[in-house]
Formats: sequence, structure tokens, C-alpha cells
Amino acid sequence: MSGSLSITSAMADPALLDLPWELPLESWPSDAIAALPKGISRHLVRFAHLGGHVVAIKETTADMAKGEYEMLRMLQRLEIPCVEPVAVITNRTDVEGDALKPVLVTRHLRFSLPYRALFSQTLRPDTATRLVDALAVLLVRLHIVGFFWGDVSLSNTLFRRDAGAFAAYLVDAETGKLYEGGLSNGQRENDLEIARVNIAGELLDLEAGGRVADELDPVNISNGIVEAYRSLWKELTGSESFSTAERWRISERVNRLNDLGFDIEELAIRTDDTGTTVRIQPKVVDAGHHQRRLLRLTGLDAGENQARRLLNDLDSYRAAYGKAELDEEMVAHEWLMRVFEPVVRAIPLDLRGKLEPAEVFHQLLEHRWFMAQQAGHDIPLAEAVTSYINEVLRHRRDEATVVGPATGSTTAIDVIAPETSAIAVVDPDDENDWRLKV
Repeated sequence: MSGSLSITSAMADPALLDLPWELPLESWPSDAIAALPKGISRHLVRFAHLGGHVVAIKETTADMAKGEYEMLRMLQRLEIPCVEPVAVITNRTDVEGDALKPVLVTRHLRFSLPYRALFSQTLRPDTATRLVDALAVLLVRLHIVGFFWGDVSLSNTLFRRDAGAFAAYLVDAETGKLYEGGLSNGQRENDLEIARVNIAGELLDLEAGGRVADELDPVNISNGIVEAYRSLWKELTGSESFSTAERWRISERVNRLNDLGFDIEELAIRTDDTGTTVRIQPKVVDAGHHQRRLLRLTGLDAGENQARRLLNDLDSYRAAYGKAELDEEMVAHEWLMRVFEPVVRAIPLDLRGKLEPAEVFHQLLEHRWFMAQQAGHDIPLAEAVTSYINEVLRHRRDEATVVGPATGSTTAIDVIAPETSAIAVVDPDDENDWRLKV
């Protein structure tokens, strides 16, 4: 390694020095490369092992690497879902002293996948819609904090399963800008149009390759982000007026926002000169209402939809055992010890990389419900856990570290199931159709 190497990092990880920075990224040896599926990028991107983690390494210019590194750090401080910046490496040279491109290093987001790896043979309309809806939520969150993305697309996003839906994470902030005074309507509409056009192009590309279902309309799906975005933006930021006799609508508005997963830090309430009309408008809106409640009660860190599902089960537990009048935190601790943790401990060690614990618990609840429907009576939790492990979880791919070609081929959704040496062909459109095909 050249002595002139410059590493800018907020993480004191000496393992950074062990990577072969003196080689062009495309020439890195296979023992340094982690074979994970990746999306389409204008830059060369490779995954590499760094200590006990996997990182994404992107070749770019020094200015762009430093700018994106600082932007990702800022977005993290604003609690925006995005990849974690690790380092910027500059002044790279090969063994002959010739300059090599600077790189940006980010931590791989465990249990996340690019959109092309989220389906097997064909992409179905409902899966595409869920992806677009997740991207719409991310775009709204970015715009609320004053971030103009400039290159909104499925390719620049990673997706994690979130209780039957998807949660979107920003991957590429290269073109983004943060405006302290917020975004104008024109800037928001510009980002929205970029999203619509890019998504249509990405889906049309899949269609040309025969990778989408016949009934999927790429243009119609891409237009869906406009409707989803505007509906959510209006609910989060729009004002409404009503009679002073309808003051209950203030609580109703707050509850609607909570149901969407958002908290209100401040609510502007004004009456007119006659005192007969009230006008309300949320001023500061934060995402993660259910996440924060679950974290406060149990210490569990889960996705928003996962948190909502776990809280529903907690509330059902309180009602079923007559504990509704008891302290909520005490009951939550009891539920955690008697229900959630025994389920997690029941998962065999070799299967714990399949899904996050919160997603496992959500899918278990779904599986138990289907079993009860078929049997016509309630199913004991222990019986449902055994059935779920053997009939569903055992035949799923490992989403903590999905094995795929080092080239990032879009066919990386067929993986070797280690416990069977068979090919596990997965279909994310049906949560109960993860079957083993030999």
C-alpha cells in the first residue's frame, strides 16, 4: 500500500488498512469481495468484507466522494433511512505509483436488497406497487427535512421487508442537496417527475427483458408514486378548517398521522375573528411513531410496520389476559419475556440469518392465523412456531447476506439453501409461498 493513502472516517476501524487499496477496484481478489446482488450504478461498485461487516465501495471523484459522505452523515443525523457512510479513501496509487480513483465506502444494510433481487422469475403488479409506495414515503420524508434528491429511482434505493410491505432506504446521495429553508413546490414537483420517469424506465427495461408479469403496466405503476406522494404529503402538511363544535377533529387528525407512522411535534391551531372556525396545520412531523413506542416499551428496534404489528400483538395480549388496566410498561416487559423472546430463541441458529427477528415474528403471526383459518380453531403458539420453522422459514433464502454473483447479476435471487443443497426459488408476492424446489 502506498504511504500517501488518505482515509477520512468517523469510525476508527483499523481493518480499513487491510483492504487492497493499491489495486483498481475491478481487479480486487475474490477473497476480499463479498458476493451480494447490487443495483444499477453509473459508477463501479463492489462489496467487500471489512472485519465482521460487509461494505459497499464506489469509485468516484474526490469531491463527489467527500460531498456524498458528508451528506449521508447529515441525513443520518436527521434520522432519514439511508446507508451508513464509513470512509472516503483518496490519494490511492498502484504499485507503480500511478493514480487510482478515490472511493466512497458505505456499510451494507443487512436484510436489504436492490429491487431487482426482490422477485424471482417475474415482477408482479402488487410487488411493484409496494416498492413504489415505499419509495414515495421515503421521498416525502426527504422533502420534509428539505432534501432535494435529484436522482430518485428504484436503483438508488434499497428495500427491507417490513411486515408485508417494504421500507425504502436511500443509497445514492450523490446528486442531493439539503436546503435549510425547505423545498419549494417546484423543487418537490421536479423530484417527483424525476421519480416517475426513472421508475417507468426501470420497469420498461424489465419488461423488455421478460422480467415482469403480463398484467403489469410500467407507466401506470410509475404514475402511482405521484398519487401516493401527494396523498401522504397532504395528510402530513396540509391544513384543514372546521367548526369549533367539531374540536374532536383535532384528535382525529393526530390519530390519522399516528396511524401513518408519524408523530407531531407541533400543531398550529388558529380560530377566526368570530371564534366559530378552527384551522389546524401540523408544523413539524417526524416518522417512526410506532417504532419509538415499541422501543420505549420493549427496547426492540424494528421497522415501522413491524413495530405496528408487534404492538398490536402486545395490545391483544393485554386484552386476552385481563391486563388492560395494568401499567403498560410492565405488561410490555411480560409480553417480551413470555411471547416474543421465546419465539426468537426457538429459531435454530442456522436459520437466524433468514430474516430479522421482528419480521420473523410478524410472519409467524400470519402463519398462525392461516393455520387457525384452516383448522377452524385457535392454534397454540408452540405448534405454530414449529410449523412456521419447518414449512416456511427453512425454505427461505438468507436475506442477511444473500449469495449472488460478484458481478451483481440480476439473477442473484436463486441461492443455495445450505441445509438441503437444493435451489430455493422464492416468490415475495406471496408471504406463504417460499417453497423448496429441488
